[in-house]
Amino acid sequence: MPLLSALPRLASLAAKSAMDTVFPPRCYACNELTGGQHGLCAPCWEGVNFISAPFCARCGMPFAHGMGSEAAECMPCLTLSPPFAKARAVFAYDDGSRRLITRYKYDDRTHATPMYAAWLARAGAELLGEADYIIPVPLHRWRLVQRRYNQSALLVQGLAKLSEKPALLSGLRRTRHTQQQVGLTREQRIANVEDAFAIPPKHAAQLQGKTVLLVDDVLTTGATIESCTRALLDAGVATVHVLTLGRTTDDDV
Repeated sequence: MPLLSALPRLASLAAKSAMDTVFPPRCYACNELTGGQHGLCAPCWEGVNFISAPFCARCGMPFAHGMGSEAAECMPCLTLSPPFAKARAVFAYDDGSRRLITRYKYDDRTHATPMYAAWLARAGAELLGEADYIIPVPLHRWRLVQRRYNQSALLVQGLAKLSEKPALLSGLRRTRHTQQQVGLTREQRIANVEDAFAIPPKHAAQLQGKTVLLVDDVLTTGATIESCTRALLDAGVATVHVLTLGRTTDDDV
């Protein structure tokens, strides 16, 4: 009986060994060989600045030192008051983590989704607990055709599976094709995505009074996230939280 009960485990190990032989495990960031599937090599892991407390209670910007209260907010949040309730991120978006985003977003490295979803679930545990629906930042249909997948939607699907919270992949849509944000100033980014998002009529009643967790790959100036948040709030959503893999930690970006 013990042998029979161990057969599925042995079969799984054999399958993994065969997979590792055919497709040697490689680091998601640098593509170097690693000791196991689904991970980073030691140098790349050490180069990622994972975000932990203390950080701004509103936007999740890391603080250099404790502020005396978990409710403390950074100066930009105190002065500008972003429309979302809370934002959290897994790691700082910098030279050590940039390849994790760009490879996932542009190089078909979608097999990283389970690992990224697990990271998001840990970083956003509090927000997930409050969420009624998880919604991705959408791509315009023409950009979706060009890229073939929406990385934010993949993250939402992975996160929904781990958290058992419902994913609403079509909860937001882009109402017009916008210029890529890369290379634009903050003012240009805000103008570029102004009024560029809306809730499809079929979801309007469903989202009334609900708490939404909005998911994207990276938070930089916040222009896209804030435009999405305003569209959700204007349509009757009660609260919007934000969860991303990366976020810039430079106030000047």
